[in-house]
Amino acid sequence: MALSRKRRKELTRLKSQAANLWDDQKELLDHANLVVREARRQASHYAREEVSPRIRDRYDDTLRPVVSSARSAAESGIAGARSAASNTRHRITDEVIPNATAALGAALAAIEVAKNHQVRDALDRASKIGTDVGTRVGIIQPKPAAGPGKYILIGIGVVAFAVVAYAAWQTLRADDELWVEEDVAPLPLANES
Repeated sequence: MALSRKRRKELTRLKSQAANLWDDQKELLDHANLVVREARRQASHYAREEVSPRIRDRYDDTLRPVVSSARSAAESGIAGARSAASNTRHRITDEVIPNATAALGAALAAIEVAKNHQVRDALDRASKIGTDVGTRVGIIQPKPAAGPGKYILIGIGVVAFAVVAYAAWQTLRADDELWVEEDVAPLPLANES
């Protein structure tokens, strides 16, 4: 099956647009990776310079006096508490805080990248070109317009809802005539004759 010259030109143009799109996406992802890497580095520095000293100071101000005032307790208990506190402090300052701040930094960097207008414009362009390419090649089928069947079904649904609502209203309405007692003449008593 031979393609006409016009179709070959369109396919060539389509291939070049797809290649340009791919290059734009790679450039965008490279830039996003650089931003995330820098944000992670900055978050790590912030954790090391700001957060860790605050935790260490808080530890020295609150936990250390409690431990030192409990010296009258058994030495083995104090040694165990000190060991546990030291291990906990080292775990928090060496593992937990840097990992948490790195994750926070990465999330903040991703948010900043998403807020960047250039990135947003490039993603919109890439999406539009990708959809256009997919439609032309035949991978993406355009959505068909809504036919009359959709509106007929909506109408039937509205009518069914109205019928159910009317039936419920008829069932639940206060009908005073249903509660009126009949006037019945009193029966004569056996002693009255």
